[in-house]
Amino acid sequence: MQRSDTIVDYIYEPIQSELGRVEENLRRLANTSQVHLDEFLKHVLPSQGKLVRPAITVLTSRFHPNSGELPVIMATSVELLHIASLIHDDTVDNSALRRGLATVSSLWGRDVAVLLGDYIFATAAAWACDTDNMRVLRRFAETIKELSSGELMESYAAFNTAHTYEQYKERIYNKTASLFRTAAEGGAILSGIAEEHIQALTEYGCNLGMAFQIVDDVLDFEGTEEEVGKPVGADLLQGTLTLPAILLLERYPDDNPILALFQGNDPELNSRRAVEMVQNSPIIAESNAIAADFSDRAVRALRNLPDIRERRSLEELSAYVVRRRH
Repeated sequence: MQRSDTIVDYIYEPIQSELGRVEENLRRLANTSQVHLDEFLKHVLPSQGKLVRPAITVLTSRFHPNSGELPVIMATSVELLHIASLIHDDTVDNSALRRGLATVSSLWGRDVAVLLGDYIFATAAAWACDTDNMRVLRRFAETIKELSSGELMESYAAFNTAHTYEQYKERIYNKTASLFRTAAEGGAILSGIAEEHIQALTEYGCNLGMAFQIVDDVLDFEGTEEEVGKPVGADLLQGTLTLPAILLLERYPDDNPILALFQGNDPELNSRRAVEMVQNSPIIAESNAIAADFSDRAVRALRNLPDIRERRSLEELSAYVVRRRH
């Protein structure tokens, strides 16, 4: 999702000022005057990024009058939490690339990556504390638990073909949708809006996050390396069953290249075969339909909220998530 995209420009238009302040916060954090930190931070805290989660925080804060200061603080915390989780995920997965860029662990080693991830997690927590809202802080802590649980689930289930769709949904909620939930819920809480609307915006964030991750998993089979920033089929090679792979195993329970791949037989060949089988079947369309259903649920969650410009941005974001190519 590039910030130059016309649709994304429309989505972000009401909150450009706030997102600019989030970017400025990140730029300042990447300039600590500490030589041992600055090089690492400048690599992972770019001045231009997608800022999808901060955008959700700011947009969901607009349904009730407030100063706007606390949502920007929370949006910064949410983005830092996202960045820290990516550093740790890449380290655990031994990933060389993230969106086409070298990962921290591949450049400076696993020890630096773990410590840098910890530093940014702590920085995110400090920003969350600056909201001075115990409910937000509790949700922040719960999110870290869920992110860690999702990564542990993925590790535990690696190369296990018995991983079910229900287990997959639980895993992607923990690994991805939990942070989307926090982005939406945090903005709503800090706005001072009524509880029923907080719950609606929380539901929006959960469903949007589920759709977002399913699209990512489809792109691992359907996209190009340039689009996804890593080799196509990379999840399979790491032993991770995503939705398209689960559906492929259901369709072909016996003669299936994933079975051979997970048994260690010619991984490159069987990964390529699995990708081709998914591409030449209805599985891509079926997976996209499931993502679209979560997107529709996100939009329906907004139905009783005031019909303001920010609501239309949230609706457009939900639609855009299932159409994106990266």
